[in-house]
Amino acid sequence: METNPSHAPKLLDQVRGKIRLKHYSIRTEQAYVDWIRRFILHFGKRHPRELGAANVEAFLTHLAVAGNVAASTQNQAKSALLFLYREVLETELPWLDNVERARAPKRLPVVLTRDEVHAVLSRLSGTHWLIASLLYGAGLRIMEGLRLRVKDVEFSRKEILVRDGKGFKDRVTMLPAALAAPLAEHLKRVKALHEQDLAAGRGAVHLPYALERKYPNASRDWGWQYVFPSANLSEDPRSGIERRHHLQDQAVQRAMRQAVRDAGVNKPATPHTLRHSFATHLLEGGYDIRTVQELLGHADVSTTMIYTHVLNRGGRGVTSPLDRV
Repeated sequence: METNPSHAPKLLDQVRGKIRLKHYSIRTEQAYVDWIRRFILHFGKRHPRELGAANVEAFLTHLAVAGNVAASTQNQAKSALLFLYREVLETELPWLDNVERARAPKRLPVVLTRDEVHAVLSRLSGTHWLIASLLYGAGLRIMEGLRLRVKDVEFSRKEILVRDGKGFKDRVTMLPAALAAPLAEHLKRVKALHEQDLAAGRGAVHLPYALERKYPNASRDWGWQYVFPSANLSEDPRSGIERRHHLQDQAVQRAMRQAVRDAGVNKPATPHTLRHSFATHLLEGGYDIRTVQELLGHADVSTTMIYTHVLNRGGRGVTSPLDRV
C-alpha cells in the first residue's frame, strides 16, 4: 500500500531539522535530502518505514549499475539513508551495516612541482591569487579558506586558526610570511566594504551554531566577518535572511582551471591539488611527517603517508639501474 505523498515533505523537514541540530553543513544537508528524496521516489513515494534491507540494497545497486555512479557517490547515498533510519526514524537497522560499501579505487593524489605551482599562481590575480596562495602556503582545503573569519588570522604570530575543519576539528597552521602584506591590504578593502554595509543597515554575517542568539550583536563585529566575502548579497537558504556570504568555491574552481590551462600544465589540477602539493613539498623539504599531519589536520598519520609515495624522487626514492650504466 502506498503512503500518502504528503508524508514526503514532512519527512524531509524532519531530516533538515535533525541535520541542523547536529550542526552539519548546508552542503551535507542538501546532499542528504536529495538522496532521501530520490530513494522515496525510486519506490513510488512509499514511506521509508515500509521499506527494508532489500529496498536499500536494490537502490544502492541501481546507482552502481544503472546510474554508473562513482564509489564515493554511492557511499554518500548510503550515509544519507543511514542518517534517515537511525537519526530521523530512530530505527536500528543492523542489516544496513552489512550492505557493502562501494570500494573507491586507491589513487595517488595529483601533485604539482614547485615550478608548476609558480606557473599556475602567476596566472591568477587579485582575490583568486590570494586564495590559491593560501591553499598552497597553508595547506587549506578550499572551503576552509573561503570560510576564514577575520579574527582567525593572527598576523603577529603568523598563524591561521582553522575552525570546524573536516570532522568538526580545529587546528592551527601557518600564515606564510609572503602573504602577510597582501592579506593585510586585502582586509583593508574588505573592512571598507563592511563599513558600507553597516552604514546601509546591513553588515550582519552568519554565525555558527547558536552564537547569533547568545550574542545578538556579534554578527556585525569586524572580527566575525569573512576574509573573502562575496561581492553580492544573497539569501541565507536556512534563515531566509539576506546578507553577505563568503565567496563561492565555483568561482575559484573556474579561475584555477583557466590558470592551469594557461600555464600549460598537463595535469588534472584543482584547488585541492594545491593542498596536496603543500604536503608533498614539506616532506621533500625534510619536515617530519607528524608535523605535516598536524598542519593538514589528519586524524591518522596513515592518511598523511600517501604523500610519501608521490615525493619527487622517482620510484620510492630508488635510483634506476639505467642511471648507473
